[in-house]
Amino acid sequence: MKIRGESGIPAGAVLDTDELNKDVTFEQRGIMQTMLHPVHRPFKMPGWPVRVDGRPTRVTASPMLGEDTEQVLNDWLGLNAQAVAALKAEGALWPRRFTARQCSRSRSGDRAARA
Repeated sequence: MKIRGESGIPAGAVLDTDELNKDVTFEQRGIMQTMLHPVHRPFKMPGWPVRVDGRPTRVTASPMLGEDTEQVLNDWLGLNAQAVAALKAEGALWPRRFTARQCSRSRSGDRAARA
């Protein structure tokens, strides 16, 4: 790093994921947040760097497969309940929302099938 800097090449140290997770100053400054997910165990990750009113932005898990399908079709595409029901009847949509338990079973079943 010193040699590059003396040569006029901009450079800086970069922490890998393990180093980020173990850096106590990140914890003290509130940079690391614990992500809660309905299928996976809680895990630490860097939070959003932008602070509003000095408070960290809460990071949340993405929706489960099919969780928001009806709302997206309605709000973004303007489809009414009848149109969504027709798409379901044609098999174009997942028949129902998946629960965390179903996704967990599905994932473990996929792993067993690949083994």
